This record gives sequence, C-alpha cells and structure tokens, in this order.
Amino acid sequence: MLITPRDREILRLAVPAFGALVAEPLFLLADYAIVGHALGTTAVGALGVAGTVLAALMNLCVFLAYGTTAAVARQTGAGEHTRAMRSGVDGIWLALGIGVALIAVFWPLAPAVVELFGASAGQSAQAVTYLRISLLGAPGMLVVLAGTGVLRGLQDTVTPLVVAIGSFALNAALNAWFVLGLGWGIAGSAWGTVLAQTLGGAVYLVVVVKGALRLGTPLTPGLAGLKQAGTAGFALFVRTLCLRMVVTVGTMIATRMGEAELAAYALATQVWTLLAFALDAIAIAGQAITGRALGAGDVAATRAATKRMVQWGVWSGIVFGLLVLAAGPVLPGLFDAEPRVAELLLALLWPVALFQPVCGVVFVLDGVLIGAGDQRYLAWAGVWATLAYLPAAFLASGLGVVVLWCALGVWMIARLITLVRRAADDAWLVTGA
Repeated sequence: MLITPRDREILRLAVPAFGALVAEPLFLLADYAIVGHALGTTAVGALGVAGTVLAALMNLCVFLAYGTTAAVARQTGAGEHTRAMRSGVDGIWLALGIGVALIAVFWPLAPAVVELFGASAGQSAQAVTYLRISLLGAPGMLVVLAGTGVLRGLQDTVTPLVVAIGSFALNAALNAWFVLGLGWGIAGSAWGTVLAQTLGGAVYLVVVVKGALRLGTPLTPGLAGLKQAGTAGFALFVRTLCLRMVVTVGTMIATRMGEAELAAYALATQVWTLLAFALDAIAIAGQAITGRALGAGDVAATRAATKRMVQWGVWSGIVFGLLVLAAGPVLPGLFDAEPRVAELLLALLWPVALFQPVCGVVFVLDGVLIGAGDQRYLAWAGVWATLAYLPAAFLASGLGVVVLWCALGVWMIARLITLVRRAADDAWLVTGA
C-alpha cells in the first residue's frame, strides 16, 4: 500500500501501541515456557485455568482504558484539556476502587471459581495458589489500564510502550528467578506478575498526577466524573463480559477433554491473544483518532481514517496468519510440549491462522466505534455474537479440541456482520465534546 499522510498518523499511534500490546502476551508466553520447562504439563494446565480467570477479571475492566481513551480523546479534540485530564484522574480513582473490591470478593471465592473448570486435583490446587497471589496485583493492573487510556486519549502511545516493556521484562526476569532459581513453583510465577504490575501502576500514577498538577486539575475524585465513567463503562463491561464468556466457556470445555487437550488449547489461546493484541494496535489508533476527529466535528476525516484502518486490518491479518503457519513447527518446542500436546497444538494453529484477516477487520471497527462512544451498540452486538457462539461450542464439545476452536470462527464472523453493518450507517457519527 502507498503510505499517505493519514497512514503516517495511524502508524504514529499504532506502532508504539503494537509494542505495548504485544509485550504482555509475549511475556505471558515466557511465563508458560518457564512453567512448562520447570513444572510440567499439570502446571501449564493450572496456569491456563488461573490465567483464564485472571484475564477475565482484568478484561472485564478494560473499559477503564477504552472508555478513558474515548473521553480524553474527544475532549482533547474539542480543546477541553482540563476536562480531559479530569476524566483521567477519575478513571484512576475508579481503577483503584475496583481493584480493592476484586481482592475482597474473589480471594475467598478462588477455590469455587477454579472448581467450575473441572480440572484435576493437582491442577486445581496450583490454579488456586496462582489466582490468589495474582489478585494482590489487581489494583496495580487496573491503574495501568486507566493510565494507558489517559495517555492514548492524549495521542501518546510511546509512554505506554516504555512502561509495558519495562514492567513485563521485569515480570519475565522475576518469574525466571522465583520459579527456576528459588524453586517457588507456580507461586513464584504469580509473585513476579504482582510485583511487575504494581510497579507499572505506580509509574502511571506519577505520570497522571504530574499532568493534572500542570493543568491545575484537582487530584481528588469527582463524584459526577466517577458516575459518568461508570455509566459509560457499563456498556463496555457488557461487551467485554460477552468476550470473556466465549474464552472461558471454551477453556471449560477443553478442560473436560483431558490434560493434553487443555494444555494445547491454553497454548493456542496465548498465540491467539498475542495476535489479537497485535491487531488491536490499529484499533487503539482508531479509538484515539476517531475520538479526536469527532470531538473536533470532522466527520469526513473520521470516515476516511476508518476506511484506511480497515485496509490495514485486512493486510495485517493476512501477514499474521502466514507467520503463524510458518512458525508452527517451532512453537511446541518453545513450551517443551509433550508429543500429544504438540500434535494438538500444531492442528489448532491452522484455524488460528485462517481467521486472522477476519480478526483484523473486527478489531479495527471495534476500536473505531469505541472511540466514537458507541458503547451501547457494542454491548448488544456482543450479546448477539455470543449467542451465536455458545451453541456451536457445545456442539463441538464431543468432536475434539480443533472443532472446538473452529467455533470461535462462528463468533468472529457474527461480530464481523454486526460491526460492518453499524459502520455503514451514520448513527455513530456524533460530534462535539
């Protein structure tokens, strides 16, 4: 594709966002590799179960990033810089409150939540240990989400890249030390994550506080702002709840197929997540560009940027799909996978790769509509797509883990239909602060 000025704007935001987004799943893959080499298949399955629960909790709160990005970008486009930072401060307070609440609620519920997956006794015990320790990092994790949203809304994706690389590199180093060096087992992997995420959250606190002081924005929480953030975030919460339901149901079905199937499904999920974060970089650019353009009242620029970002999404999906197929023979060895796990993982990589172009379009349009503040439609679209997925997943439960993974394709196609339909009309093109 010929690089245009619009492409350069997209790339200016998307390339650093890509680095920041891809850092997390890359280092989580490193966690799987460390745990797999040191502790074996049972621990990998336990990490898959606990990681699914933790990821579900964190991703249900992704509205702290997405909602804040949209609000700050729109107000920045309208020239309301103090209001933009006010939204950021309220987002940080909301993140801290939710983080503390998650610890209080899910610490005692950890055994019951893990039991829902039907894992073996050895896997369940290790999964509970990992989940309980990791919950202590929830406030830091959520502050990272909110702080990232503030900076993206301000059109800064470089600082989140620096913080992501630093915190997740620390996470990998600590996990290697705690698991391989000190022999702490799966608890060591969890403690490495807690320390790294808490430090990352502290960095964002410093950045946001400095920005607020520079603009004279109060650092105390505003009840009106918290209410507005919570209301706007509820629709995104419903959207993300549907997404996590799909991932969780798939993991629960894979768990009941056997330890090898669960381990392969967990590893394939991490590859899928890595690619999803990579493609989501364009969606992040879409959130920031759409919010700023609509805040400034420029509908034509919004339409043109959306069209171009969809093209980027398609081509990126094709490239990533080919890379997955090329890397397929190498991936099982990275995790020291047992022969049966390696065989299943290689089979799963085919549907993972084939659906990447569809993912590229879905993620871009999702980001554009989030940036436009079209959260209510996204919530309903998520419900309908999930209703399409669930019957396909349960029908696949007796047909093997590869067919189970193909059910995700049904879900992605349902999302594609709902998002393309919405993007084609004008209802989401609301301008102003």
